[in-house]
Amino acid sequence: MLFDADIDGVGHKYHLEFVLEDIFEKDSTVNCTAEVLYHLGNNNAAPDVQFTVEGELKNTDEADNLFYNRIKSLKNELVAENIPDSYGNVPPEMEPIRALAWAASGYVIWQNSTENTKYQFAQIKHVKQVKRSDEYLEFDYMILLHENVSQEIIPWQMTVLWHPQHGIEVTQNSRQPKHV
Repeated sequence: MLFDADIDGVGHKYHLEFVLEDIFEKDSTVNCTAEVLYHLGNNNAAPDVQFTVEGELKNTDEADNLFYNRIKSLKNELVAENIPDSYGNVPPEMEPIRALAWAASGYVIWQNSTENTKYQFAQIKHVKQVKRSDEYLEFDYMILLHENVSQEIIPWQMTVLWHPQHGIEVTQNSRQPKHV
């Protein structure tokens, strides 16, 4: 459900009601509401978002820690391409890498959205783990975002820090030329 309103001299506000689905447990859902404010005349400012979540999705601590320990124990840094592949397949060991990219892409999409865009995470073209001396995992991603209005496929670079106890942070992101 969507309601919208003009706020004189400020911008356009939308009230949304939607269901959030766990990407791993499709039957695990929670109801959400959000208010999104797009500021007038400033396409460089991220929209203001206020949201509420009714309930909780499945706790992922155990899976997060297993993934974290698996990556930390690798002899060489992780490198992968084309997740999912051209048939939509994701190897089970790459599901957490895709989930991390999906979550991080949400930040990129929010920061770069306007009322006239509708971005969607499409694919990891390339991901490379960056060696670090601290407890965090760092990944350099080249992802593809699908812009549904224009039907463009947009390459986007993002650097992501993650730790199961501290969450995710996109430390760098930039739209890339189409021929990457």
